[in-house]
Amino acid sequence: MAETALFRAAVFALLPLLSQLPPSVARPADFARDFHVTWADSHVSRTGGGTAIQLLLDRSSGCGFASKNKLMFGHVSMKIKLISGDSAGTVTAFYLSSETDGIRDELDFEFLGNRSGQPYTVQTNVYAHGKGDREQRVNLWFDPSADFHTYSILWNHHHIVFFVDAVPIRVYKNNEARGVAYPNAQPMGIYSTLWDGDDWATRGGLEKIDWSKAPFRAYYKDFDIEAACAAPAGGLGSCVTTAANWWEAPSFQQLNAAQAREYRWVRVNHLVYDYCTDRARYPVPPPECLAGY
Repeated sequence: MAETALFRAAVFALLPLLSQLPPSVARPADFARDFHVTWADSHVSRTGGGTAIQLLLDRSSGCGFASKNKLMFGHVSMKIKLISGDSAGTVTAFYLSSETDGIRDELDFEFLGNRSGQPYTVQTNVYAHGKGDREQRVNLWFDPSADFHTYSILWNHHHIVFFVDAVPIRVYKNNEARGVAYPNAQPMGIYSTLWDGDDWATRGGLEKIDWSKAPFRAYYKDFDIEAACAAPAGGLGSCVTTAANWWEAPSFQQLNAAQAREYRWVRVNHLVYDYCTDRARYPVPPPECLAGY
């Protein structure tokens, strides 16, 4: 599907506000400046003439990288080209996390590999104040290994929206008034990993990694971070946000009409799992499910 024209128009109309943000969080991110390898340095490399980052998974190791700073509210996006061919059992992840034990906040994109010819599944999850188990899964409507696609997270005081090429696939509303925890007190860093998840990732672990197809490669480029602040990753720092930030504007506090139509289309045609309707796990739906999301 084409990117939502109204969403893009609204962003462009608010671009003057971005110039008022600190330069470190208003400009497109640069990998060398803004990220660092977190594990298996030998498995992370530049490619495409230095324009993209390659993550590699083989029998010896997966790998990962993270932002040097944490952010508090805003909009984060990356262009990712996923593992081609038989990717069953692999997990490519892009997520925000506070990395705080016990009270972790986290917003997850997890791309679950599959046997050749089957659709790629993206799993999203939300952790708030240490509580997760809010998985939803969507089968992508295109081949995400054929080219780069944009995966984005909008995080403000009102809701969290996961986008695929500007199409909303998941909305998590702030239901604190109903006693539901919401991630609004801890800055989060940006992380990505490529790893062996064949005990659960594909058909609940029934499909294992075919290591004869290794090494497996995923590619990242065009990192974009627009955030209220940038706190040192080693500490919480002083992260504040104001209504002047474009992502807090009224037009971003809920989906617009075009986005709402696309969201319904995704949920009717491509949603394959929703924790809210899993009665085996939740005989009584969690409160945020009853409140609407």
